[in-house]
Amino acid sequence: MSTSRVGILGLGCAAPTLRRSQEDALALALSIAPPRTDDDRRRVEAIYRKCGVESRGVAAGDDEADPLALFFPATADDPHGPTTAERLHAYARRAPPLARRSAAAALADAGVAASAITHLVTATCTGFGAPGWDIDLAGALGLSASVHRINVGFMGCHAALNALRAAQSIAAADPKARVLVCCTEICSIHFKYQARPDQIVANALFADGSASCVVAASEAGVCTLGPSASNLFPASADQMSWSIGDHGFEMTLAHELPTTVRDQAGAWLARWLGEHAMTTDDVRHWAVHPGGPRILTAVAEAAALPREALAWSRAVLAEHGNMSSPTVLFILDRLRQNGRLDEPAVLLSFGPGITAEAMLLR
Repeated sequence: MSTSRVGILGLGCAAPTLRRSQEDALALALSIAPPRTDDDRRRVEAIYRKCGVESRGVAAGDDEADPLALFFPATADDPHGPTTAERLHAYARRAPPLARRSAAAALADAGVAASAITHLVTATCTGFGAPGWDIDLAGALGLSASVHRINVGFMGCHAALNALRAAQSIAAADPKARVLVCCTEICSIHFKYQARPDQIVANALFADGSASCVVAASEAGVCTLGPSASNLFPASADQMSWSIGDHGFEMTLAHELPTTVRDQAGAWLARWLGEHAMTTDDVRHWAVHPGGPRILTAVAEAAALPREALAWSRAVLAEHGNMSSPTVLFILDRLRQNGRLDEPAVLLSFGPGITAEAMLLR
């Protein structure tokens, strides 16, 4: 069966019920990790206010009255905050409730019973554990004990596209397959206490969320999944990284990153679309992962897109922050809600590598 007939039957998104404005997030950041100098304070304030985020959700564990109880003000004796083990314990409490909410919403939207799901594909890069929340999700939803599981781990912001590609391949090979994809991230637990500019940017941008979809060999539903593409930009491996430190996972974002996207993404997109007898002008709607406002500007310049082409990406960034892997599915849902999926669309995300992942929706 052709992969062009594999579609998303239903889509569900879940943001934490506890929300904080960007001004609240800034105040908390200044209280948890007080800047050493007035210049440092002004730098932090400028980054928070210019990163395109207006509010975000913060996931609280079921047994926590205060979702920020994990954190405490930096001191000379303890300048780094919670250990990685403490943060991952928090992840194990906070991820499952969000995953359950988005997955249940996707099943309801698709009109597919949990017992009919044959495959579960999960994606996350903010926490690890075995058995993990995929096992919790299968039990909570009532999936079959024989459900096939795949975890797309530690691939970062573009992992939803990798998960969709896996689901697409499964459904194309087996018309009876019903694949549940769930992307869940708890980025807030990795708040960094350091004053490095890229760490402050990560603190200002990232948020918590979960998005799920049901994929099957059908043309009915939200949209049809078309061809996909991957690209590793040369000489860029040091421009974005996500590694495990002693005090949480550590993000590195080089100043050159937007320039690399602007200089290289356009030609790659043109080649890929050309292979399918299309140009960027033929793409009516774009769901571009909002790594930040500079990344969105770089994509628009690279592909010669008008500013309004990325309006939904900016809207999701403003309302939810950068939730890593679920974010592009939030944008897809926003396009669906506004009747923008009746024409060709492209999903596009960037991650460590620097790697670009894209998928055409027909």
